[in-house]
Amino acid sequence: MNISLPRRIDESLPFVPVRFAVLTVSDTRSAADDRSGDTLCERVRAAGHELAARTILPDEREAIAAQLREWVADARVDAILSTGGTGLTGRDVTVEAHRDVYEKEIDAFAVLFTLVSVAKIGTSAVQSRACAGVAGGTFLFALPGSPGACRDAWDEILAPQFDIRHRPCNFVEIMPRLEEHRRRK
Repeated sequence: MNISLPRRIDESLPFVPVRFAVLTVSDTRSAADDRSGDTLCERVRAAGHELAARTILPDEREAIAAQLREWVADARVDAILSTGGTGLTGRDVTVEAHRDVYEKEIDAFAVLFTLVSVAKIGTSAVQSRACAGVAGGTFLFALPGSPGACRDAWDEILAPQFDIRHRPCNFVEIMPRLEEHRRRK
């Protein structure tokens, strides 16, 4: 299976940088060997975006949710990328922590990520529970803990969606409207 996602960039529009926070969830990784976090940070910067924050936490649901909430409340963070803890083992609790924070889930992200993954790793894609959502006007994405999965998610889905020039639509252009329900009287 080969999936080819179209990219339509309107070069007449100016690029708008987005501020990302990167969270690695692992009981064993440190800053010295966090290849997945490094992959995400490198790609964020290479795309012209800003890295607003980065940290590593163990696989503890409450601690993960608390960090996500802290970044959601931080006006300097527009989007959060977490890596790790999306599998099926007993310690994999990142998805549950994310869902503790979401106001709305972006269901199609999981579907699209699965399609991209199947093209790369075949039926092993069934073991990922990658997910995404929105809370407090902030986008949140839970990605698997492998550099390859982080590359695939960024290159195939997130890079185009976080480019305001991407057509027909993208995440950046709707960012100002994510909390419009709070402004209604």
